[in-house]
Amino acid sequence: MDLLRSLPIGLYLDQPITRLHQLDARVKFIWLMAFLAAPLLANPWWRLALVGLLMLLTLLAPIPPRVWRQQMGWLIFLAIIVFLITAITPDGLGVSIQPRLPDEGLNLPPASDYQYVLWDRGRLFVTRRSLELAVRISTLIFTLIYSTNLFLLTTAPEEITEGLENLMSPLRRFNVPVTEISLTLTLSLRFIPLVLEEVQNLARAVRTRAIDWQKLGIKRSLNVWLTVVEKLLDNLLLRAEQIAIAMEVRGFTSPNQHQVRWHELKLRWADFIALFLLIPFWAARLVWGGL
Repeated sequence: MDLLRSLPIGLYLDQPITRLHQLDARVKFIWLMAFLAAPLLANPWWRLALVGLLMLLTLLAPIPPRVWRQQMGWLIFLAIIVFLITAITPDGLGVSIQPRLPDEGLNLPPASDYQYVLWDRGRLFVTRRSLELAVRISTLIFTLIYSTNLFLLTTAPEEITEGLENLMSPLRRFNVPVTEISLTLTLSLRFIPLVLEEVQNLARAVRTRAIDWQKLGIKRSLNVWLTVVEKLLDNLLLRAEQIAIAMEVRGFTSPNQHQVRWHELKLRWADFIALFLLIPFWAARLVWGGL
């Protein structure tokens, strides 16, 4: 199993170049913040609309089917599991039962079709509140994870750091080390594939030894996995030390004295259109999303 290809996380997709790839990193980051903030205090219908909008963006980009099936499939499964568990669990509202009957002369409203309990099978039941809570939680999980995945999938690490450095440039007036932060973020993003590679190599090494876990027992199996984790940390620290030595050999002293920008950002017409679409997006959020 190749973790660098099969692991469903938002690693950068260099090919093919989609419409989302062509947008400026700053514009995509602003839209990411919009997707992360829009579900707050929103009603379930608006949260479902955000899920549909993310799926529509994926299809219109267009992201290759093999990629979005891999990215979206496990997340939809997780959201469905969370939805089902939340829907059938108690909603936390304790309804007090009054044993007394109302006065015969009391004018009661006519009976309606309203039911608080929507589905009842003994100990398993779904109420209106539990259903609404299930929709809120499952859509929130999908929106937060998939919007971030889509951003990382279509934006190179250099573009991300350059965009964040540009957006944080006003903080330089307060002596915030913006360049150092962006460089650290670049190295961290570039370090993710190395971590996956080390995990993959250790997993293959354990598998090729054909260890009989049943004969080892729980205690000895834990000792084996602790050894594997220790080896993983040693390898990662070694990789980090190699990166530091490589930068030091090349005479790197500080980001202010060396070129640390590898991508030039430039706004185009498509970027301005994407920024303009934020206005109807938030207008729809205020009108139909609720407070």
